[in-house]
Amino acid sequence: MYQLSEIRAKVEELGKLIGANQHQLPTYGKSRDFGYSHVEVDQQYHLVTVERGAELNRKSTSNYSELLYFIFSEATHDIAFSYELKNRVKGQDCRRVAFPKQVELMFRLGDEFGERMESEIEKLLVSSPYNDKFTKVADSLE
Repeated sequence: MYQLSEIRAKVEELGKLIGANQHQLPTYGKSRDFGYSHVEVDQQYHLVTVERGAELNRKSTSNYSELLYFIFSEATHDIAFSYELKNRVKGQDCRRVAFPKQVELMFRLGDEFGERMESEIEKLLVSSPYNDKFTKVADSLE
């Protein structure tokens, strides 16, 4: 098992590859709350999200690479949707811009991360396909 300091060093190193800032990366050992994630280590690695003192989500694994995937899945999601906001195409489902950006960022971290993210997004789009029609309705309300 890697220690929190080792995990932090690796996350910061990888975070530089995708331009992640400190607010897009977790804290270590304790929560900063407000919906941000933090990393805990015991017999497993945990990525925990806390908001208003209540645990919202906990992803646990004994696999170090999987922990890194959990961390960067969240970080690249944040970066990709910030990118989409700056590059919004009116009348188009925002995910059409954000998802390819997220996949691109994950590939910068490694082929296995990029391929896994591509697969997860493909599965998501089967159950929740792009919906430009809904977006056009929302745009008309502005």
